[in-house]
Amino acid sequence: MNETLSAQMRQRLLSAAALIGFFLLWEAICRIAGISDLVLPRPSQILVVLVERMPVLWPHTVQTLYTTLVGFALGVAAGVVIGAVIGSSKLAYDVAYPLLVGFSSIPKVAVVPIFVVWFGAGTVPAILTSMVISVFPVVVNVATGLATTEPELEDVLKVLGASKMDMLWNVGLPRALPYLFASLKIAITLAFVGTVLSETVAANKGIGNVMMIASGNFDVPLVFAGLLILALLGVALYALFALLEMRLTGWTQRKSEIALA
Repeated sequence: MNETLSAQMRQRLLSAAALIGFFLLWEAICRIAGISDLVLPRPSQILVVLVERMPVLWPHTVQTLYTTLVGFALGVAAGVVIGAVIGSSKLAYDVAYPLLVGFSSIPKVAVVPIFVVWFGAGTVPAILTSMVISVFPVVVNVATGLATTEPELEDVLKVLGASKMDMLWNVGLPRALPYLFASLKIAITLAFVGTVLSETVAANKGIGNVMMIASGNFDVPLVFAGLLILALLGVALYALFALLEMRLTGWTQRKSEIALA
């Protein structure tokens, strides 16, 4: 157990060292090469801008986070339902899956103007864009998790008198949890992409809107400060879902723990 913890600690220290080294290298290259702030600002400049303008950036950060979480929640809810239907029925899979693949292939920047026409500029198009961009990973992973349930186990449950809903609720969905959490960690990053995409096109508030205005004013450090905020939010939510995954699906971590030991 102690060896496992020490191995995990070494991994975290290496990750932190790599991250710090990346920013130090970035800072050194900018200083040595004399790169202009209009091309690539130094990390130290980005941090200064972030601290000085945080009172202005904070409401936009809250707006982007709120929009992303609402769109993500709607996308996950729709994805779980659609994935459960597709994964439980061969007919539904054959009918719906090609439609989902086709819809996910459409560039999401193309649907933002449609949402603006329907709902006007503002928060709603950003929420919808965040939702539609995060649905597909959830659908695919939930459907895959349900489809991998052993037929022998289903036969035993049928003999015991379990209905199809019983098998789905008590066996299928719990077995699909590792796939679901894998999709959540992907979908939350995509949700931020959808939100910022919509904010740059049709919003007057949010980090995407701030970055668009800053780029128009050639305020490149502020653009990078917005990128840093998005990166920090994405990492924080990714880590949250990773923690929930360990708590709720700890039995899937046994193999990796044995390997570390």
